[in-house]
Amino acid sequence: MKEFVPPATRFVDLPEGFAMRRGGTLHGARIAYEALGRLNAARDNVILILTGLSADAHPASHADDPSPGWWEAMLGPGKPIDTNSWYVVCVNSLGSCKGSTGPASIDPRTGERYRLDFPSLRIEDIADAAASTVHALGFDRLACVIGTSMGAMSALSLLARHPGIARTHINVSGAVHALPFSIAFRSLQREAIRCDPHWNRGHYDAESYPRHGMLTARKLGMITYRSPQEWEGRFGRARTERDPRTTDEPFAPDFEVESFLESHAHRFLRGFDPNSYLYLSYCMDQFDLGESCGSTTGEALSGMNLEKALVIGVETDILFPLRQQHDIAAGLSSGGTDVQFLPVDSPQGHDAFLSDPDRFGPPISKFLSVG
Repeated sequence: MKEFVPPATRFVDLPEGFAMRRGGTLHGARIAYEALGRLNAARDNVILILTGLSADAHPASHADDPSPGWWEAMLGPGKPIDTNSWYVVCVNSLGSCKGSTGPASIDPRTGERYRLDFPSLRIEDIADAAASTVHALGFDRLACVIGTSMGAMSALSLLARHPGIARTHINVSGAVHALPFSIAFRSLQREAIRCDPHWNRGHYDAESYPRHGMLTARKLGMITYRSPQEWEGRFGRARTERDPRTTDEPFAPDFEVESFLESHAHRFLRGFDPNSYLYLSYCMDQFDLGESCGSTTGEALSGMNLEKALVIGVETDILFPLRQQHDIAAGLSSGGTDVQFLPVDSPQGHDAFLSDPDRFGPPISKFLSVG
């Protein structure tokens, strides 16, 4: 059990006794972030990025950390989110294991890691922690909030709970709540981890680690992050070169798609804390924008006080289907926000914003360059 903190990570302390939505408080908590670009004299060129479940605060390479980031194609000098023009702050979500306080962090009250003693986490807590980070950095109003996947949920919660915190918003593959299909798959992911005997109710270590549970959970996740069209076009029924006579395992992976899932899951295996995976996936399922605002979803969206917004969805997304982004755009528009809704035709499903960036870059660049 450990944290995985990129070398250029900076930190902001959360207010002492940070209150969580479902009860409990955090003491000595922090949020990890990275900043790229240059702040202008008016301090009005700040973009906040809120990330998906497994991303850290390192979105792209820069002088302090030249390694590629998780959104490398999108951020940097001359790129769609042009750091020659914008000062970009990317935060790691509260509850993660990439620098922000979460289950893998040390509880200052005990000197031990929180594990399952970490308070119940909600998207609203992630949003409030992001707002606290913005204010701690000295910014009252952002030029834009960008959220991707879970981060798009967090962005909507931020904008609803802190009206006026941003002038504009880019929502990428987001939703106002999870649908039953998504909840079902994430439930199976959590079950795979919890049923691994080495999970031991969160008390694992490097030697006794829920390896099989994490591998299965990540494979299930990958199935939902891509689309049936991509699986068909990329793999079809192609088989591996494995000779079944050379193994004693009768059900070893035989198709290339199985090998892809296996190799991807192994890359993820030791780079994310299992308890953080449980907390973050569960808070996605629990989120409901209207319910959290004590209103309807439409009322929550219409009251966000935005000048304009770009809402992007992917036609082949099975995790957050396109109709969910359409609903976001309609709700924002009903409140007077100038909204552009963009359905992206990509075979790569929910993860298209990562794996097919050329379809996202031009509209994002245009949105940020106008007004």
